[in-house]
Amino acid sequence: MVVYLVSVFIFGYLLITLEEVIKINKTAVALYTGVVLWVVYVVSTDHTEDISEELTFQLGSIAEILFFLMGAMTIIELIDIHQGFNVITNRIKTSNRKTLLWMVSGLAFFLSALLDNLTCSIVMISLLRKLIDDEEERMIYAGALIISANAGGAWSPIGDITTTMLWIGGQISSGAIMKTLFVPSLICTIVPTFMLSLSMKGDLNRRKKNEKKAIKNEKVKGSWQMLIGGLGALVFVPVFKGITHLPPYMGMLLGLSVVWIMSEVIHFKKGEEEKKPYSAVYALSKIDASSVLFFLGILMAVGVLEEAHVLNDLAAWMNETLGNLDYIVFSLGMLSSIVDNVPLVAAAMGMYPLSEFPMDSRLWEFTAYCAGTGGSLLIIGSAAGVAVMGMAHIKFFWYFKKITFPAFLGYLAGAEYYLIVAHFFH
Repeated sequence: MVVYLVSVFIFGYLLITLEEVIKINKTAVALYTGVVLWVVYVVSTDHTEDISEELTFQLGSIAEILFFLMGAMTIIELIDIHQGFNVITNRIKTSNRKTLLWMVSGLAFFLSALLDNLTCSIVMISLLRKLIDDEEERMIYAGALIISANAGGAWSPIGDITTTMLWIGGQISSGAIMKTLFVPSLICTIVPTFMLSLSMKGDLNRRKKNEKKAIKNEKVKGSWQMLIGGLGALVFVPVFKGITHLPPYMGMLLGLSVVWIMSEVIHFKKGEEEKKPYSAVYALSKIDASSVLFFLGILMAVGVLEEAHVLNDLAAWMNETLGNLDYIVFSLGMLSSIVDNVPLVAAAMGMYPLSEFPMDSRLWEFTAYCAGTGGSLLIIGSAAGVAVMGMAHIKFFWYFKKITFPAFLGYLAGAEYYLIVAHFFH
């Protein structure tokens, strides 16, 4: 049975990584893989009632992540359709190359911690397309953006899907992860940004803006209110969990309901058709449902491997082979630049039980850092990278040639800092 399960999982995973080659959407493959693995599992044993209970338990854990993601996506869409992000981006006026690079990196680092690295990357690359004419120069900024957004998401419980998974799963707490990973993540951003800035001199040729359009966008009714309300709702989620001890998705749904009501109040005097483009119903129609279903398929697949004790056996093998958990986690981070970090973290959560590695253990904190920042080594290694790759038309080998080495040095420097501090104080 184990051989069949592993074979199906590897084959499905291979098809996901080859999405651009085989032209089959990775969500369809992930869902197919997840369901087929459960079918293989159930036909390989006579205890069907036990497996039904295991599936119900797994779906309960998965649903917490999916509802959290859907709530966050809807809030972000509500901010976006009210032009709330333009309030920030339209205020960047500098033309100095180095100054702009540091501004982009710094803004991405903190904005991704408040939102998430994918959303932050989409917002920031849209800004860069408005500011910079030269495509080659724009790609350098886009490379720095990817690194900064992934690093910024690693230290926030809502900034990266893998950190969110660990937070919801009880492996990390919001306060501890922000305290311990902020400096390593900052180092991971500063090192490559500094290296990229060395070749930048003088001012860039700013793309001419349509000032009237910018003013119009900024004057959409409710821009400021939705920006503040939406960001406030996202930031409130860890506070809600700390006060009530309820799962994070409950806080996210509460925040969504408040922002939803805000949007209704702001456009209260408008007719139904007039306020429809600014409604939460419209925002729900714009969220990336394909990504939500992709996570469902992947987490279902990993859930089977966990229930069949495949992950426990893998953990034992890695411990015997590599021995040191820090080496294992560091390697998983580098591997996340090739394969999606979601199943890697999901696998780690199944491999190492909380009974042996309780909340805020060094293992989980280092996993959050490595999985969140390791994806920057290749442009296909993170959702943020894939999004920027499409929007900025960056080629895989261009990124590998120009960005991978600075990204690796940042990844290594942040990891070394964390391990040194953890050795003395953890």
